[in-house]
Amino acid sequence: MGKVAVLGIFVADAAFRADRLPVIGETILGNSFALGPGGKGSNQAVAAGKMGAEVAFISALGADAFAQMARDMWAEAGVTPVIREIADSYTGAAFIYVDETSGDNAIIVSPGAAGLIGVSDIERAREEIENADVFMTQLEQPMAAAFEGLRMARLAGVTTVLNPAPAAEISQEMLELCDYITPNETETEALTGVAVTDESTARKAASVLKGLGVGVPIITMGAQGVYLDGHGMVPAAKLGKVVETTGAGDAFNGGFASALARGLSPLQAAQFGCVVAGISVTRSGAAASMPTRAEVDAQLS
Repeated sequence: MGKVAVLGIFVADAAFRADRLPVIGETILGNSFALGPGGKGSNQAVAAGKMGAEVAFISALGADAFAQMARDMWAEAGVTPVIREIADSYTGAAFIYVDETSGDNAIIVSPGAAGLIGVSDIERAREEIENADVFMTQLEQPMAAAFEGLRMARLAGVTTVLNPAPAAEISQEMLELCDYITPNETETEALTGVAVTDESTARKAASVLKGLGVGVPIITMGAQGVYLDGHGMVPAAKLGKVVETTGAGDAFNGGFASALARGLSPLQAAQFGCVVAGISVTRSGAAASMPTRAEVDAQLS
């Protein structure tokens, strides 16, 4: 089913649903609260694992109850942890506001122990990275670790995927290590200076990314779907009422990476990822919203 190595962070998501965000100095009543597993890298690893890929997740945790939450979830999703436990730090946490009407979200992330991931952690995971079919990372952990993971994977002939979130300045040297890059509209504008609103502007931004050395840009555009360079728009899979979009990008990335790892074409992998994301937004939570392979296959058939 293919091997995927993911570098990233785990955080415990504290999700608050309300009709609006409070302004500074104001207290409002929320509609609900949930505590669950999250973090972009962990979410993507769980999504890939539930699609049947053999997944190794490279990260760091504190020695606390949130760390146990992570380990329990990875065991259930079939994800192998490649973890450094840092007793004098804490496992990451995130505040998530979910707009009750639209399902849109705003997030504050504190990475905790995962903020201490360094090049030495990548070296410890060399076997998992070099034996993978796909290596994927994001930018929630330190940039130096992401760069080293991409460099190591590229030297080993492993397909590389960078999800450049949250938005940050990325060197051309790092972009040149990316076989695929998967920014959303905001991240794309930060990288290219092009405001992405439709297929035409996405094509223009993708051209800029290719000029910076990226292999294949894939721009995720929410309800519109994704723009896949060389193919145009891949429509979103609209499979029910949108409940929450928190994990949608991670669902796409995990699904996309798992499909690449088992040999699907970029277009087939993008279509597969859109179905994974389309199911995830009909459910609450981040990692908790990731579908099973059987659910995805049922929609594709």
